[in-house]
Amino acid sequence: MKVLELKGIKKSIGQEQILKGIDLHVSMGEFVAVVGASGSGKSSMLYIMGLLDKPTEGEVFFEGEKIDFSNDVKLSQIRNKKIGFVFQFHYLLPEFNLLENVMLPAIKLGMRKDEAKERAYELLKALGLGGKEGRKIYQISGGEMQRVAIARALINEPSLLLADEPTGNLDSKNTQAVMNIFQEINAKGTTIVMVTHEMDLAFRSKRIVEMRDGQVLSDRLL
Repeated sequence: MKVLELKGIKKSIGQEQILKGIDLHVSMGEFVAVVGASGSGKSSMLYIMGLLDKPTEGEVFFEGEKIDFSNDVKLSQIRNKKIGFVFQFHYLLPEFNLLENVMLPAIKLGMRKDEAKERAYELLKALGLGGKEGRKIYQISGGEMQRVAIARALINEPSLLLADEPTGNLDSKNTQAVMNIFQEINAKGTTIVMVTHEMDLAFRSKRIVEMRDGQVLSDRLL
């Protein structure tokens, strides 16, 4: 089953054409790494995949349904329920502790507070943060912050996890820890698309899509 499909996607900003006709699909259970030089269009494509940005031309299908980018309510529902996001910068809320940060998306979707709390506890424990649930963001390391961000992205059991340079600010030890987590959750069935400029990380995925000048240069299984 195709979780996501892009057909003829173009994106322009002013006179500059960022994406030049992207055709790509991601099937359930895949772990796709998107690589390419800075300015190749990787992040622009990922933002359209995540329904955070609208293409200038082309069609996006999510779980077989054509996306109507004029329907903000439906876009928000799909993003909140079906898509998890992990960015280079974690965007955690400093006024809340780790548990509360992870719970927030579930509460927003209407999950009961006790249920959200239990699931957040389970995720933090699974990601090696058990016992630290009550700490504030400034009381943990950068690698731990990124693991909290991953837990937050997974709380609503998304069909698709999108990661944009998720290890960009981490040292080698924490980078490997995050990649181990990604491989583990992918093995359990979560579909992942990860943008990275590091080829050694890309080779830990199952498929590499290489971009250049707003186009897909190559697409290969590993």
